[in-house]
Amino acid sequence: MSKPFEIFAATVPGMETTLQEEAIEKGFKHAKAVPGGIAFLGHWTSVWRANLHLRGATRILARIGQFRAYHLAELNRRASEFDWSTVLKVGESVHVEVTTRNSKIYHQSAAAERIENAIRTQLRCPIVREASGGIRVRIENNICTLSVDTSGEPLHKRGAKAFVGKAPMRETLASLFLRHCGYSGDEPVFDPMCGSGTFVLEAAEIASGLAPGRNRDFAFQRLASFQPERWKAMLADLTQQTTPFVFTGSDRDEGAIKGALANAQRAGIEDCTRFKCQSFSDALPPDGPPGLVMINPPYGDRIGNKRQLFGLYGALGKQLSTHFKGWRVGLVTTDGGLAKAMGLPFKPTDAPIPNGGLRVTLYQTNPLT
Repeated sequence: MSKPFEIFAATVPGMETTLQEEAIEKGFKHAKAVPGGIAFLGHWTSVWRANLHLRGATRILARIGQFRAYHLAELNRRASEFDWSTVLKVGESVHVEVTTRNSKIYHQSAAAERIENAIRTQLRCPIVREASGGIRVRIENNICTLSVDTSGEPLHKRGAKAFVGKAPMRETLASLFLRHCGYSGDEPVFDPMCGSGTFVLEAAEIASGLAPGRNRDFAFQRLASFQPERWKAMLADLTQQTTPFVFTGSDRDEGAIKGALANAQRAGIEDCTRFKCQSFSDALPPDGPPGLVMINPPYGDRIGNKRQLFGLYGALGKQLSTHFKGWRVGLVTTDGGLAKAMGLPFKPTDAPIPNGGLRVTLYQTNPLT
């Protein structure tokens, strides 16, 4: 695969253009938004960079082959002819996942078995369902597309956040919401219901120029294309910049605050983050210029009674409108009525997006007056 090949970065449906903006900013200049993510051409080093630097991507797939197949016998033959040694290492465990749509081959497990047999015959690779990474196969309109999962564990697992609170938001989605609110690292961020600190930590890392994948391993490190010395050089080029801003979170749960502090320390951003145990009704702006208030309060779907939440949202809106003049607000919730109860001048919203089995909407304001 010496020629450029297609690389697909998956993301939360509905956030494709936001990820495209990030990718272009990170140097993937020809990235195009497609359903479910973005696509661009590159080499294996591009795959490494995408895993290392893209905050909003949930997984990076490398498109390694494509052919037409109308029946299982043809799929078996084409999979056996494919040179798997260009991608996989001899004896390295692997698993195969197949999805089919509008194709004569409709039996997913039978299709996966044919491809597994081809890999096992060529490379003596054990087929292990729990193996990191793996081969992803999409058969659509009788076209079989082969991809290799280069990430392994989902990319929201940054490698530094050991403590996770109740109903957490994934880091990948938090970074996309921050970007969608116009955040680029040049202003403070405050979360008065911070839980484990996801919004605060992501904002601080962005401002510090830290690569989200710097503290973890990836599935591409076990592929035949991996070059350890070049990867070490890529990691050695990473830098951390000093930010003049402090990123602040508060929560009434003392355990959550302790966890957020520990997460910040593991991430190496304890110098520019502050966490305090307090109710949102006691929240006041931190010292410095106004910036972005980012909140993911309870929705009532999993935590709390939704009827009682109307009063909570109303009190939160009053606290912000009274004390946070000049600050923008970003609110994530499942219920438009709860958002309305805040009494803030929210701008028109985009369509809801999936988040942990629910559909959430991002509400935004201009600077409060």
